[in-house]
Amino acid sequence: MPDFQLVADFGVMGDQEQAVQKLSAGVREGLDHQTLLGVTGSGKTFTMANIVQEVQKPTIVIAHNKTLAAQLATEFKEFFPHNAVEYFVSYYDYYQPEAYIPRTDTYIEKDSSVNEELDKLRLASTTSLLTRRDTLIVASVSCIYGLGDPSDYFEMVAHVAVGEEYNRRALLRQLIDMQYERNDTDLARGRFTVRGDTLEIVPAYEEFAVRIQFFGDEIERILTLDTLTGEVLNERSEFSVYPAKHFVTSREKLDAALIDIDAEMKERVDWLRQQGKLLEAQRLEQRTRYDMEMLNETGFCAGVENYARHLSRREAGSPPWTLLDYFPDDFLMFVDESHMTLPQVRGMYNGDISRKTTLVEFGFRLPSALDNRPLHFKEFEDHINQVVYVSATPGPLELERTSAIVEQVIRPTALLDPTIEVKPTDGQIDDLLHEIRQRVESQERVLVTTLTKRMAEELADYLSEAGIRNHYLHSDIQTLNRVEILRDLRLGIYDVIVGINLLREGLDLPEVSLVAILDADKEGYLRSTTSLIQTVGRAARHASGHVIMYADRVTDSMQRAIDETYRRRAIQGAHNERHGIEPQSIHKAVRDITEGLRGVAEMSHDDMYRVIKDLEFQMKTAARSLEFEKAAHLRDEMLELKKIILTEEKMLAIG
Repeated sequence: MPDFQLVADFGVMGDQEQAVQKLSAGVREGLDHQTLLGVTGSGKTFTMANIVQEVQKPTIVIAHNKTLAAQLATEFKEFFPHNAVEYFVSYYDYYQPEAYIPRTDTYIEKDSSVNEELDKLRLASTTSLLTRRDTLIVASVSCIYGLGDPSDYFEMVAHVAVGEEYNRRALLRQLIDMQYERNDTDLARGRFTVRGDTLEIVPAYEEFAVRIQFFGDEIERILTLDTLTGEVLNERSEFSVYPAKHFVTSREKLDAALIDIDAEMKERVDWLRQQGKLLEAQRLEQRTRYDMEMLNETGFCAGVENYARHLSRREAGSPPWTLLDYFPDDFLMFVDESHMTLPQVRGMYNGDISRKTTLVEFGFRLPSALDNRPLHFKEFEDHINQVVYVSATPGPLELERTSAIVEQVIRPTALLDPTIEVKPTDGQIDDLLHEIRQRVESQERVLVTTLTKRMAEELADYLSEAGIRNHYLHSDIQTLNRVEILRDLRLGIYDVIVGINLLREGLDLPEVSLVAILDADKEGYLRSTTSLIQTVGRAARHASGHVIMYADRVTDSMQRAIDETYRRRAIQGAHNERHGIEPQSIHKAVRDITEGLRGVAEMSHDDMYRVIKDLEFQMKTAARSLEFEKAAHLRDEMLELKKIILTEEKMLAIG
């Protein structure tokens, strides 16, 4: 079994080495909770990769959104090309959960669009965990949502070997139980076909097909094939086929589950009738009986996850099986951007349980549906073996649990944290205009943060009237357009971006030398110590990085942010002086990820559909190559085009 083998053209720099040594030692000593306090641009991902190589444990890295997870997975794949680096996020491109709004008597049916590539990558993640220890999975918080029982998943593996005898009918039955579909005309992912003595399968988590040739009941040959060309890739002596879905169960368990579902339904229907809720009782009985018939006949029904507790034979109220249960006991967890990720993990349970309680109360679901849920925070903590929280601004959740905080303050580029200046709000706009013009003359860029969308838009209008090339940026602007605006800032099409919570964008803008924070003394989420430190960090990629806080008083949050910035700056300056290093601004190429939408206005609908198909092909190709960041951007382009078509079709219908 291979070990993690880190491949990089560079080694640890700055204080990465001491961070790797201390945190790796902490893992080996059995410390449960550690924190890597790494400043913006200090190479935290490379530090994580070095720790993984040092401790050699199966690893999960949790990020707070799909795009960040895609970026991390791409980087880790480059660092570990010989190991299993997987990507586990929600497989929905679009998801509208089932809900009921009593006030308006509105039932909203579950509606979703499943991304087949993401589903395949999720299955590849669990398969890798069950077959090899050198597995690193980058996941979003979807890793705390329910999956099938790992023991069921593992027990239903179909293992075949050349020279051994198999009852072919039993093997086909097993494939169907594993949620593979027989289709003798169209062989695709998660399907199998039978022609004479030949069985062909496309595993749900692989790019190739497997051809099994029988001689009587004995397996004569096992070949892997290119699914597109049919070309033979290689010959195997044995092969294991893993289930096509995470929710798989044996017929015995299904029969037992149907008995329990029926008993719960009768008990709940009787209770609703006693309460005088006749409509709810009738609704629940009708819906549940239909689902039971579907489960009995096909092993599946719409909303099957609502019966997960019965199908997996769990006790009422017990936590669901999740991706974390597929890891061996000694696994290592990193929580990236933990100040954002941990509150998200904590909030998932409450939002989910509130919606489902309403569905149960009004007879749309059985009470057991409440057990199809994400882990609550205590359960999440119970699943942790050893964890390293990674953040430039660790939150209270991490700090109260952590037993060791390791700082990574020195950047490989030797850049210092920016200088900070507090200026009064009187005449702030004129002063800001003067500061911006100085940067424009030096061909540098500026970020300005405001507290409201209206103020961002009005300030952007004012700067435009003053001849400053700028754009505002906030949540009303589509994801793809945000990326395009930020690219244009780097290219110099704009000199200034005015936004609200610019720190959320995960911005990598080396051309920005000035960050201006308006209303810095208005205490709250956007002007908390954590937010201020994160915002200040946006100017940390330029040698002349400077931050102006416009305020009439210095709040506690401002003072703490200023003190922390200058503490780090002192450490960085001393390091540079000791080693005779001169800080240099970062120079990075500007990638254009929006070319796919150029010229959309001139396209016909047929052309748009062709572009969508091409983007989908490129997205799947990128995903297969584990270029997840590129795949995520291509997906955004594709969805944006679909929205344009939908909007135009609605306008035509109205017209």
